[in-house]
Parts: sequence; structure tokens; C-alpha cells
Amino acid sequence: MIIKSGLKALTFCLVAGLIFTSCSKKTSRTTGWAYNDPKNGGFEVTDINEQQIGPGLVAIEGGTFVMGGTTDNLTYSWDNVPRQVTVPTFLMDKTEVSNVDYREYVFWLGRVYGQNYPMVVRNAMPDTLVWRGRLTYNEPMIEVYFRHPSYNDYPVVGVSWVQANDYCSWRTDRVNELMLIKAGVLDWDPNQQDEENFNTDAYLAGQYVGNVKHGKKDLSKDNGKGIRNVNMSDGILLPSYRLPTEAEWEYAAVGLAGNTNNEIVTQRKVYPWNGDGLRTDDKKYRGSFMANFKIGPGNYMGVSGNLNDGSALPAPVGSYWPNDLGLYNMAGNVSEWVADVYRPLSFEDMADYSPFRGNVFMQNKLDEDGFIAQKDSLGHIQKVPISPEEAAKRQNYRTYFNSNYADGDYMSNIRNNWIETQEDQKSFTKDMYDYATNDSPGTTLINDESRVYKGGSWADGPYYLSPGNRRYLDQNQSSAAIGFRCAMNKVGSSFTKK
Repeated sequence: MIIKSGLKALTFCLVAGLIFTSCSKKTSRTTGWAYNDPKNGGFEVTDINEQQIGPGLVAIEGGTFVMGGTTDNLTYSWDNVPRQVTVPTFLMDKTEVSNVDYREYVFWLGRVYGQNYPMVVRNAMPDTLVWRGRLTYNEPMIEVYFRHPSYNDYPVVGVSWVQANDYCSWRTDRVNELMLIKAGVLDWDPNQQDEENFNTDAYLAGQYVGNVKHGKKDLSKDNGKGIRNVNMSDGILLPSYRLPTEAEWEYAAVGLAGNTNNEIVTQRKVYPWNGDGLRTDDKKYRGSFMANFKIGPGNYMGVSGNLNDGSALPAPVGSYWPNDLGLYNMAGNVSEWVADVYRPLSFEDMADYSPFRGNVFMQNKLDEDGFIAQKDSLGHIQKVPISPEEAAKRQNYRTYFNSNYADGDYMSNIRNNWIETQEDQKSFTKDMYDYATNDSPGTTLINDESRVYKGGSWADGPYYLSPGNRRYLDQNQSSAAIGFRCAMNKVGSSFTKK
């Protein structure tokens, strides 16, 4: 009886809550004033309450998992000691970014910047010379892999971490521009050039107008008949595309969604699929490998007549079997850049909620009157580091640069007596990890521009197919075996639609 009464009370609360929420869209629950009414000032509240999933993305419901190594540490690096963390719900590309995806980006840059800023286009081009080797004949790949239509759907490679981030920013703007066009706010504008191109930040700052179609009604002006730019509270624009964090990438690759029962992980995974083997148990393809990797010395695809993994080099994105989250090639094909700065002890240092190393806190540049400064010649809002004065008032951070926090910054540096007058944070890390002596001008690969990449590739053996394993490379370098995919923040509820 008590249980029934409790259920009735709970049901009443839920129903009442839903009704109240519905009413609150029209009237303020704290003041009683009507929303979206020009008569009382026109404060607007949208009916949109769910984030739209951007093109190419899959919703990844967050949760807790054990991040880190699941195999013997063959390299003796011990930089992925298992640790339980929580990853919030986010969105992630179903596949790696392909050549045709990236060529669309380069084409747009050429159309908008090519005439007056050709270096913008050149700086975005993949380094096709990554295919070249001293004792191998890969010259044809230099000319055809990125450009020939036969490779349209193959993952783009030769892209540095910096270039991958620039692509993410560009993709954000193109998707948001299309969202505004579909909403009838803007009209098509294929003639954008130089600084007059759609940029999300510039649009939000009122520094881009574009071809206005119907615009967005401004209920605070002209008795509700005014027009304004869309803002984030309208629920039309999407969050930024970006590289996934290392924790997000590993969580998505492991894909434990199919291996849980009542909050208990019933089977831990070594690879993005169940079992510790590399071959499928699919009856139709029994014996075939689950991913594209280097099977053994000199064996990249199997024997003629029975090619097995079927790809000597990268395979088309979306090849092989997806994991339980619907993501393809989270093991094999190409390794992938993630957002994090590399440190051997990252798993010990980082927070246990949404762990990440690499925060550099920036803000919009302001003019002398306190307004957002004029956008630059490429149409981008200028960004500057958060000032020391602003950071000094904070309890949760003390400087804008946190990539080397607790591992290379001034306070953690092992020789901080003689560098205490230096202001450049990166010099602290160099001193921390530089192994130079008086007799040897040595250096280190571990610095604030060393970025993590995850997953095995077509050129790797089985060891790196395990999601917990990690490697790193300078953010300005690239490889024929490294590509990337994008991610996006999930706004609102942690639940995803089933």
C-alpha cells in the first residue's frame, strides 16, 4: 500500500512537472511575465529543447569506464595505467574524415581565400610526401591518393594535428551556415570572399550579416517586427566540431554499451569488439580479420586469392564491422589524432570526470571601449589569452596556459630556481623534460606540442589495435598512417535516444 501510494505520488509529480515545464515555455515561473511578448519588452524563449545531431555524427551516451591498457605493455612505457573515469555524453563521427571530405574543405578555401591569401590554401593541403620512403616505391601514391576519385572515400592522411583542428573549425561554420539557411534566416551566398565569409563567432558578434532571407524576428524592436541575428539561446546553431579528447576517443572505441547489465560490465574488451581474437565469428565471413592492420612482417593484406583484410594500405572509411556504438575503424585503417597534449603520467594527473590535458583558456579580444574587436582579414574573431589579472581572481585556475599543469609548469619544474624570471610557460616544460647535459645538446620529444594519437593503423601490428594504447607526435607533423575524426559536445540531457 505504501509502495502504491508512493508510485501515485511520483506519477503526479512527473505529470505536474511536465505540465509546469510546458507552461514555463510561455510564462516565467518566477515572475509570471509572458515570454515572447513584444508588449513587455520581448524577452524570447524558444520551444526548441533538443540539440540537433550534426551531419556525420553519432550520439555516444556517456558513463564510467576503466581507461587505460588492457594488454601487456610491450613497449615498457607504462603511460596508460588503468584508472576509472567518467566521460560525459558527446557526439562523434561515425567514420574517419575522408579524402573527398577534406577536398571539399580545400576547395572552399581556394574559392574564398585563393585570390588574395593563397598561403591559407597551401597551409591546409595534406603533405602527400608522407608516402615517400627511402627503400620503398610509393611514388604513385603521392599523386593519386588524395586526388584520384578512386580514393574519394579513403581516410585523409598527411594531415597534422593543427590542420585537423582547422578543418574542425571550418566544418563548424559550414554546418551552422546551412542551419541558418534551412531555418530561413539566411539565403545562399556562393560569392563569399576574404573576410566576408560566414564565421560562427563573427556572426554571433554581429560582424557578419550575409544574404538575409527572412532573418530572425526581434520581438524587442519595432513592436515585435524587428530583425536580428540568431544567437545561441535560439537553439538553432550547433556547438563546435572539434577533435575528441583522448578519454572520449578511447571510451567510444571500447564501446561497452553492449556489455553492461544493471550497471555491471559483464565482459571487458581488449579491442573494440568482444573477445581477445582478431577474426570475426560472422558465419558469412568467418575467419576474416575484424580490422585493417599489419598481420605480420611483410604481410599487409593476406595471400592472393584470399586477401583476408583486403587492404595493403588504408581501406575506405566505413569498411569492416562497426563496434557496439556504430563507429567504424576504431581499430586499424588509420590511427587518429585526439586533442590531448601527451604526458607519460596523464592518467594519474588528470581529473576523473571528462579528463583532458591541453587547456589553454582564451577569450575574445576587446577594443578600448570594451566591445569585441574587429574580425581579422580572414573573417575570424580575434582571440587572446585570459589576462593574468582575470586569472588571479580565480579559484579553479591561475593562468591561461594549463597544458603543462602539474607536469612541466613552474611549480612542478625540477629546476625552477634559475628560470623563475621566465614568463613563457613552454620553456618550463622544455626544462622539465630536456635531457641535455654539458656534453650533449640533447632534447626531448615530450613537450607542449606533443599530441596523442590513438588506435592502430594499416601499418601497425595487433598491439596498437587495443584502444588503451597511446602514442604521440609533434602537432605540426603528419604521417601516412594518421588521420582523424571529429567530435562535438552534447548539450542538455546525458541520455541518448534509443
